[in-house]
Amino acid sequence: MGHTADLWEAGVMTRDRAAVVKMSELFDPGPGRWGLRGDPHVWQALREALSGRDVPPSAEAVAALLRSTFEELVEVDLLGEPAPHVYRERYAHGGMSGGMVHLDTWRYRLLPLLVERSGRPRDPRTLLAR
Repeated sequence: MGHTADLWEAGVMTRDRAAVVKMSELFDPGPGRWGLRGDPHVWQALREALSGRDVPPSAEAVAALLRSTFEELVEVDLLGEPAPHVYRERYAHGGMSGGMVHLDTWRYRLLPLLVERSGRPRDPRTLLAR
């Protein structure tokens, strides 16, 4: 048993394990306000896609994971696409703007909200670049 058993008994391993937060936890509660009708469906798809993942250690890593997963799900380059919104059939569940994903809402409100909820610190190496 040795050292690992001693850590368990001291409660160190238990605290570390309890501190592990899954990405899916960041999605509750929902934002309460969406851009277009496709956005809540993307929110749910993003939550499901990240459900088993641990929250990365820095805000930048959280943002990168969220952005890359969003881009995969919506099939769009979020930083390169100049349009404020796109239509995606898979997120069309009725209504006039059904299937419309408001990229500006994701860029400026929803993804930053999720990063903020992660509570992860900024990487000190990027603070100097600003």
